[in-house]
Amino acid sequence: MIIETRAYARAGLMGNPSDGFFGKTISISVRNFGASITLYESPELNIEPQPQDTNQFRSLYDLRDAVSTLGYHGGVPLLKAAIKTFVDHCDREGIRLANRNFSIRYNTSIPRQVGLSGSSAIIVAAFRALMTFYNVEIPLPILPNLVLGSEMDELGITAGLQDRVIQCYEGCVYMDFDRSIMDRQGHGEYEPLDPRLLPKLYIAYDTDLGKQSGRVHNDVRARWLKGEEKVVQTLADIADVAQQGRDAIVNNQTHLLHDLINRNFDLRTQIYNISERNLALIRAARACGASASFTGSGGSIIGVYQDDTMLNQLFVELRKLNARVIKPFIN
Repeated sequence: MIIETRAYARAGLMGNPSDGFFGKTISISVRNFGASITLYESPELNIEPQPQDTNQFRSLYDLRDAVSTLGYHGGVPLLKAAIKTFVDHCDREGIRLANRNFSIRYNTSIPRQVGLSGSSAIIVAAFRALMTFYNVEIPLPILPNLVLGSEMDELGITAGLQDRVIQCYEGCVYMDFDRSIMDRQGHGEYEPLDPRLLPKLYIAYDTDLGKQSGRVHNDVRARWLKGEEKVVQTLADIADVAQQGRDAIVNNQTHLLHDLINRNFDLRTQIYNISERNLALIRAARACGASASFTGSGGSIIGVYQDDTMLNQLFVELRKLNARVIKPFIN
């Protein structure tokens, strides 16, 4: 029996990055790109490396380019972390796993290091495969916590729950991570929203940009933990953007989302340092008349466009910055 599972890229629509600070967000799954897992029973537990996991390079420059694009470790550590976290969870819950081994491999089409959550997609797909193989049920609201734990606790990756929630739930989800809610039930309040209510959305990602997400969060987190008023208030304002966005969507007032998306990014610039390359993407999209904000921590943007004429203009102008524009497939 061969088990095949999949998880998709995601884009933060509003509220990003307040999810890591007891805030609120709205995210969409982006089915244009995905990570897949193939798992089948075998005599020994075997993790099959992919070409991006190689330690052989043609030259110094080949190594440099590979690390810039793919990071230092590839996908194998993600699979190891997912498997360990899955076993630890089953032990805590008193779930006895069958004495079976497997071979597992991954594949991904998600552009790396541009804020579309390629790493967490691999882990989500791995959890789905493990749950199927061992016939284990993990409640949907709990699964994102385990995915996040695989990254943060096992691999030291700085991240928030938003990406893992939308990749587990899929579609479009409004998330409330209020501290009192998190303390009471151990996870946020997650409300699926009908993607058909959304306006016309585009995503653009920098095909040349290679950076490891997580690094940009460190300074802001330290300042937030110290209670710096500007940081605390700005993140609260960003969370409020998501609340307003949720209300606009359910009340069929999606014309308000254009300004809310722009406000999300403008607030972000008050506490984060934004690279000139990322700012160029935002400026180019807004010059076309579209709204623009980050999908994650940089490298890709999302916004509302008005019509096909504007979309074509986005294609042309963002291509000049080596950025690819897509219409996200959400359902």
